[in-house]
Amino acid sequence: MTTTDDTKNGLDEKLSYLKLSYMRENYESLAKKAAQKQWTHVNYLTELTIAEANLKKDRATQRRIRAARFPQIKTLEQFKWSWPKKINQLQVKNLFRLNFIEEKSNVIFLGGVGLGKTHLATALGYHACLKGYNVLFCSAVDAINNLAAAQSAGRLKQELRKYHKPALVILDELGYLPIDKSGADLLFQIISHRYEQGSLIITTNRVFKDWPEIFNNDSTLTSALLDRLLHHTETVVIEGNHRRGETDRYDPGHASR
Repeated sequence: MTTTDDTKNGLDEKLSYLKLSYMRENYESLAKKAAQKQWTHVNYLTELTIAEANLKKDRATQRRIRAARFPQIKTLEQFKWSWPKKINQLQVKNLFRLNFIEEKSNVIFLGGVGLGKTHLATALGYHACLKGYNVLFCSAVDAINNLAAAQSAGRLKQELRKYHKPALVILDELGYLPIDKSGADLLFQIISHRYEQGSLIITTNRVFKDWPEIFNNDSTLTSALLDRLLHHTETVVIEGNHRRGETDRYDPGHASR
């Protein structure tokens, strides 16, 4: 084995140890290109480093998207603005600046079935992943069921961390099924812990004044939950024709603060 081979093997080993996979696989071919184009050493190292950084950034983004557990990937560009009868396009598009995540405030999409609430919530979550934020998507019922199972197994504290750590948690379809007191208590733990610590997006078909019906008519718990949730919340109201062709009009019931 020649000295050149020893040097190459040693370099490959060090690059593998440092997990610089792009550099390890491409430094030779890029060196030939650099020689042909008469790059300086600095230009060569800059090109190599930028490509390595971009690869790591892309891989990190894909990991965030997988960890978010979106049911499908949706984007704002795919949204059919003509489907709802009424929606504030400017309000929605401003949300994609993601200032609400930096401010640790919340967003609620309120409207009937099939009007695009989940699409917009997912698109916001996906956009947040692309911008470097950790996101978790789940239905409200699944979140409660997961926490209830963890509580029975003595793992509630560990399971709650999954809902506390991400910068953004999306709770889909709150209100489609009634929630008993124990389930409401578990959901309250998520909302209470994230208060001014992280952002929530909630989709629901129930106006706020009807939320006690979701939570087993427990007005005290509902009031406490809404107090935490609505203190820093922007509500997006969507009106339109649901699947039976009737027109629903939605009033948030409480002004967002």
